[in-house]
Formats: sequence, structure tokens, C-alpha cells
Amino acid sequence: MRMRLAFDRAGTEVTLPGSWRTTVLEPRFAGAVKSADEALLEALAHPVASLPLVELARGKSSAAISVCDITRPAPNRIVLPHVTRALEQAGIPRERIRILIATGLHRAATPAELQEIVGPEMLARFPVDSHNARVEESHAHLGRTTGGTDVLIDSRFIDADLHITLGFVEPHLMLGFSGGRKLIAPGLAAERTIKRLHSPPFMRDPRAVEGSFPDNPLHRELLEIARMARHDFIVDVALTRTRQIARVFAGDPVAAHAAGVDFVRNSTLAPVEAPVDAILTTGGGYPLDLTYYQSIKGVTAASHVLKPGGKMLLIAACREGIGSPEFTRIVQTFPDWRACLDGLADQPVIIDQWQLEKLALVARRAEVLWCVPGVPAADRRHLWGPTFDEPQAAVDALAAALPGNASVAVIPEGPYVFAQVAEVGVLASAP
Repeated sequence: MRMRLAFDRAGTEVTLPGSWRTTVLEPRFAGAVKSADEALLEALAHPVASLPLVELARGKSSAAISVCDITRPAPNRIVLPHVTRALEQAGIPRERIRILIATGLHRAATPAELQEIVGPEMLARFPVDSHNARVEESHAHLGRTTGGTDVLIDSRFIDADLHITLGFVEPHLMLGFSGGRKLIAPGLAAERTIKRLHSPPFMRDPRAVEGSFPDNPLHRELLEIARMARHDFIVDVALTRTRQIARVFAGDPVAAHAAGVDFVRNSTLAPVEAPVDAILTTGGGYPLDLTYYQSIKGVTAASHVLKPGGKMLLIAACREGIGSPEFTRIVQTFPDWRACLDGLADQPVIIDQWQLEKLALVARRAEVLWCVPGVPAADRRHLWGPTFDEPQAAVDALAAALPGNASVAVIPEGPYVFAQVAEVGVLASAP
């Protein structure tokens, strides 16, 4: 059985054993809108629970727009011209409309990536800057949430009269679903704030997982932060399989985002009848599988349908290696999941530890195999499981470790599928 998997930019093909009882789990994306421009115009003119953007912007002297960084396939280049046009029509001067790349703790965008993220027209017309979480003095301190998080948000965003975010909604490994509030925190938050949001009390809460919404403690914390930052308007989209716009959700940051979550939950949910013996998944292809750090999302997203003690193989290009220097050091520190969970429990939060912590929660009940050719050989020895250079060799090794008639879920697009074991009555309404 030949199977094409998302891998780097072009994808890869592998041959699966015919004896496997294979279930292919794919997101049931909606089709693309007939015209993205018309859909955006309609959404901005008739937003969810909000005035039209041009009316909301009237009388304001400045605006800040937070957009996804290079690790997210958000269609900023399509959405931004409509948003900036509405702001200019409302009378906000071009030089007072600032676009901020919501990097969180990721690195700043390179000049080439800025071209890809926002497009040359936006770069030529508007100020465009990457957020830098590590420079605390460049953030405004907004107080403390009821949950105890010190809230520091990029001053360039806070100082604007109007606060807008552009994102897209997909399942998220700890927040339930991305989009909306996430473009403020962690997107534009200071390191201190981000560390608190990714600390063990949130990361180890069983409700802080893919698809958990709205009863998710981290989601509630980010909503409170977004309110403190005066989040005014969102333009979130749902995407098709080929990353075209399927729906636009614009308007009130809470109501429009919730509408997007409802739509995406139904379009990405992949129910299976019973847990499986093994899973073959991916990092989702470019740009999400640029690093091992991001590719872990393919493991956590798939883990909900794996039997206790089952096996999982992740295939991801990881052309930029492990990830940030901080994450690389953490990966090199802990020899197994037990050491990780014990070691991180009571110490100050380290940048990016949360991704390894989420992996440890999966690894304590599953064996994970890795095909991550972009990770240097010296670093692969620190991964918790066997590693392989070639996708087919990895699949063959997984097959050799399983009984011939094993039940195997194959998830070609990794984290873009929200997999769940069906329960009678619970998933009956899913299309």
C-alpha cells in the first residue's frame, strides 16, 4: 500500500505492509471559498458581534496588527491588504499602521521570511517588525491575571489605538485550538509571561490538550490577557487541505474565534472506533516540520487514539534541527521521560520546556520512533527512541516491531488532524 505523507515542501511516499489493518485519518477540510477577496470583504463588512472594521477604526489615530510568524501557514498576504485598506479608509495614516510578527519566543523573521509572511507590497507600505520576547523593557506591564500571571505585552501593540490580530484556527496541543487570543499571548508576550503560561500547572492539566475548548484553563488565561491588552478585532480563517481559505471569521475576538472553533472542530475531527496498536504520523510538512520542536505536535495530536503501550512513528524533515538553543539544551539534558517530568516539576521554567513536557506525557505511555533527518546525528542520540534517516527505513522498522495484523492509524498530515476515539452519542453530530 503506497501512502503519500506531508514532509518538507514536496512530501514523501512510503510503502505500508498489506497485512496491517490500516486506517487513514485525514482532516475533512471544507472546500475553498469561491473568492477569498469577496469572502474577506463580506466578513469585514458584516463581522461577528462587532461593528464593521472601517467603522471600528474611524476616529482612531493608529493601529497595530499582530500576524503569525513563518512557522504557521497563515494567509497573511491575502488578508492584510483588506485589513489595511479598511484602516486607511477610516482615516488612519499609513505610517501609523504597524504590523507585528507574533513570534512568541521563536526567532525573529529573516528578510526573506518577511517577504513570505506579509509580501513585498506590505513591506514597502507599512512598518513591519518582529516581536522580541527577550527584551522585557520593550513590553507594557498590564498587571496580573486572576490566575497569577504577570502580563507583559509588546508596547508597540499596546500603544496603538486599535488592536487587531490575524490568524487561523487549527487544533493546538495545549490550547485546544489556535487563533484569536493566541496572537497576543504568547505571540506578543514577554518571556516572563510566556514561561508562566507554559509552566507545569497548565501543561499537566488534562484539559490543556488538543480540541479542549472552552473548558481549558490555558484558553481562559489567554482570554483574560487578551482583554487586558484591549483586543479589539480579529480576522481568523479556516484553511483547506492546500492552505487556501475555506472560511473567514472576523469580528469580536471571543465570538468570532468561537465560531471558527466550531467550524474547524467539525472539519478536522477524525474519529476512530477503538484505540490502535500503532500510529504513523508526520510533522505536517513545511513550514511546521522545520524543527523537531514544532514536529512534536504531530505526536501529541495523534496520541489520543493510541493504545497504552503502543508504538508511534513520527516522520518530519526538521531542516532547522532541534529548535531553539534553549530547547536543544533541554533535549540534551534528560535521558528519558521520567527524568524530564521529575526534573521540570519544581524548577523555574526554562524557555521551550513545555514542548518536551508534552512529549514526556505521551512517552510515558507509548514508544516513539523518529525519522527526523534534519536533526544532527549528535542530537539524535538524545531523542527518546530509535531514529532513522529515511522514511521507508523507519516504516520498515515499525512494521518489524508489530504483529503482522496490527491495527495502525496513518495520519499523513500529522497535527492538522484532531484524532479521537468515538464514544456513542458524543461524535454522532460530526459530519
